[in-house]
Amino acid sequence: MSERLIYLTESLFRYNRLFLQYYQEARETGEKQDFEKTIKPFVNEVKESSDEWQKLMRQWLSKASPKHIHLKQIDTTASHIEQLSVQAFFGQTSKTRFLNSQRTVEFFLAEVLTELEKKKRDA
Repeated sequence: MSERLIYLTESLFRYNRLFLQYYQEARETGEKQDFEKTIKPFVNEVKESSDEWQKLMRQWLSKASPKHIHLKQIDTTASHIEQLSVQAFFGQTSKTRFLNSQRTVEFFLAEVLTELEKKKRDA
């Protein structure tokens, strides 16, 4: 389970960086993406990974009991990821709000990876 969780966390990390890239492009160019061809498939792909990650994180949390990771953070991060995956395509989204959410996700995923690697080494 921890290998899959590490993989999913790293995937979400990459998606989070893509959110920022797509958002910056949308703000700079002002181009609108096709919802059915571009946005929806991307959002569904991200949601699938995020849902699996959230489910495995809940299981891992109950077994590993890490010191600095809590259930509410997992749920909030999954929610942020879902919102960011859509907002990334709309440059008119509040820049401050978008960047704060994106950084929060990045910080938490980094914490999760650190904890997962530490638990894996200690096992």
